[in-house]
Amino acid sequence: MVRKPARMYTPIAGQVYTRREYMGGVPANKIVQYDAGNPRGDFPITLTLLVKESCQIRDSALEAARITANREITLAAGETGYHLKIRVYPHHVLRENKQAMGAGADRVSMGMRMSFGKAIGTAARVKPNQKLITLRTTVNCFKAAKEALRKASMKLPTPCSVIVEKGAELVK
Repeated sequence: MVRKPARMYTPIAGQVYTRREYMGGVPANKIVQYDAGNPRGDFPITLTLLVKESCQIRDSALEAARITANREITLAAGETGYHLKIRVYPHHVLRENKQAMGAGADRVSMGMRMSFGKAIGTAARVKPNQKLITLRTTVNCFKAAKEALRKASMKLPTPCSVIVEKGAELVK
């Protein structure tokens, strides 16, 4: 089945749907790991990806952003020269009332009757200026880390900004 356009899920409408014990089943989380690199390393520079607008970010978009940032920074810093952390968790369960398409669909489809919908995925609800991804690294890899977070922001459905939280005086 074709994935619905992002505009169907981007606006935040209604309460957060998170009570999994009441649902028939929820698709598995697509985010493979929330920490990458060397979590115990002593890194002087900390960069953070901030969200500028409130929206819902699907778990597949978070995973795509993580893969992109991880690949970019690994090329520059190696396996142990950084620590990348995803700061949000996709709690909100997305539902979809599937409609039958094609010949004879009017006899098969229920229309808007019983239109609660089935769980199709999960999303993280974010607010403006919320931290999404944090990347700690060395002074030598500062430009690569900034570029990694910029490329990761391209995978997300909202405008983002990269800020230097710690170590700004080291890179000037």
